[in-house]
Amino acid sequence: MRDEREQYLELLGRAVDGSPADQTEAVLFLDQPALTRFANSCIHQNMALEDRKLWVRSVRGKRIGTTSTHLLDPDSVERAITTASEIAQHQREDPDFRSLPAAKPCKELESLSQRTRECTPEERASAIAKAIRVLGKENLTGAGFYSTSHHLLAVVNSLGVRRCHGYTTASFNITAMSDDSAGNASHASTDMGDIDPQGLARTASEKALAGRLPSEVEPGEYCVVLEEPAVASLVQYLGWMGLGALAYQEGRSFMSNKIGERITGEKVTIVDDPYHPKTVGLPFDFEGVPKQRVTLIEGGVARAVVYDSYTAGKEGRSSTGHGLPPPNPQGPFPLNLVLEEGKAGRKELLESTKRGILVTRFWYTRMVNPDTTLITGMTRDGTFLIEDGAVKKGIRNLRFTQNILEALSHVELISKELKLIYEGLVSSVVPALKIAKFNFTGTTEF
Repeated sequence: MRDEREQYLELLGRAVDGSPADQTEAVLFLDQPALTRFANSCIHQNMALEDRKLWVRSVRGKRIGTTSTHLLDPDSVERAITTASEIAQHQREDPDFRSLPAAKPCKELESLSQRTRECTPEERASAIAKAIRVLGKENLTGAGFYSTSHHLLAVVNSLGVRRCHGYTTASFNITAMSDDSAGNASHASTDMGDIDPQGLARTASEKALAGRLPSEVEPGEYCVVLEEPAVASLVQYLGWMGLGALAYQEGRSFMSNKIGERITGEKVTIVDDPYHPKTVGLPFDFEGVPKQRVTLIEGGVARAVVYDSYTAGKEGRSSTGHGLPPPNPQGPFPLNLVLEEGKAGRKELLESTKRGILVTRFWYTRMVNPDTTLITGMTRDGTFLIEDGAVKKGIRNLRFTQNILEALSHVELISKELKLIYEGLVSSVVPALKIAKFNFTGTTEF
C-alpha cells in the first residue's frame, strides 16, 4: 500500500512542480466499489469498478481556474495542469480568496482492512446465501446488498502539502418481506469482519413478522422512538442545511446569528469527529488540511460550523479541514457527524413509552425549508405502535413533516449504544432517540 501511495504522490508532485501558475493543487480520488445486490431472495447483480478522478486548481494572483480528468497518464495529468492555469488567466479576480493552504502536521488514522479490500464476489454471495436461508425459515423473501469498497485520497500542492490516505468500507443491508410487512437491518464498518449478515437477517425477519397485518393510525403528534437509521437522516439533513460555513456566512443557515444560543434540548450534543472509533474518517480534507474535531451543538447550544480554506479566509481564521473537491460552490460540510450517546439502554426507550410509534428508518426524505430545518418524508420497513412500554403491533407507514431542531428540543432519552450509518462520503454515528413530540401528517396504504 505504501508503494501505491508513493506512486500517486510522485505523479501529482511532478505535475504540480511543472505548473506555470502562482499556486497549484492536484487532488486525486480513487474509488473502487464492489457490490452484490439481491432481490426476491436471489442475487441479480454483481459489479465492481475502478474510477480515478483528478481535480486541478490553479491560482494566478486572485484568479482561480479548475479542471478535472479521469485519465492519469503523465500527458493527461500535465494537460490538466496546463488547462487549469489557462482557465485561471480568463477568470475574474476573487477578492475573498487568500491562498491555497500550507502544509501542517497531520494525525495518522488507520481505516484500511486488507480483508475488505480483497473481498471476492464469492465471499459476498456466500454471506448473502446464509442470510437468505434465515429468512426462508420464516417464509420471508429478502432484498438488499453487500458492498465492499476501497478508496484513496491524495492531495499535493505547491505550498508543501503532500498527503495520501487509503481506507475501506463494508456495508450489508437486508430487508425481509412478507405479503403485508417488511423489516430492515443494516450495518457498516471499515472491516467486513465486523458485519454479521445472519444476525442482521434475524433482526430484519423479526421486524417483518412483528409487522404482519398492519393497522392504521391517525396522523398527528406522537411520542416516537427512532432507531439509528432514522436518527441519522435527521442529523445528516442538519449538516446539509446549515452546519457549513458558507451557508452560515450567507445568512441561510439555521445557525446564522445563533452561535451561543440554545437551539435544541440540552441532552443533544453533535460534533464532527473523523477520529471517532466507529466512523469512517479521513485524517485530512480534499485540500490536504488536517481534519479537526468540531463541536457544533453542545448541550443544545449552537457552538460552531465547519470551514474550508476559502470560507475560513473570509473571516481571518483557520480551516477546520472540511474542504471538498474543487470547484465547490456548496462550501464545506461535516462528513463525520456524531450525536453523542446518552445513558439509557435500548429497552428503556420502549419501556418508558406509554403510547407512541417505533420507527426503523425514513425514506424519500426531502427538505421543505432549510432556514427552519423543516423536512418531510415517510417511515419504512418497520413501523410499530408502542403501548404500555411494549411493541403492540405493526402499523402502516406514515408521512411526517417535522422541524428537526424542534424534534431535537423534545428528546427525552438517548441510548448509550451508538451505530455507524454510512452513505458515500458521509458517516453518521448516532444513538437511538426517544422524542416526546413528532409530527405525522399523513397515512399510506402499505
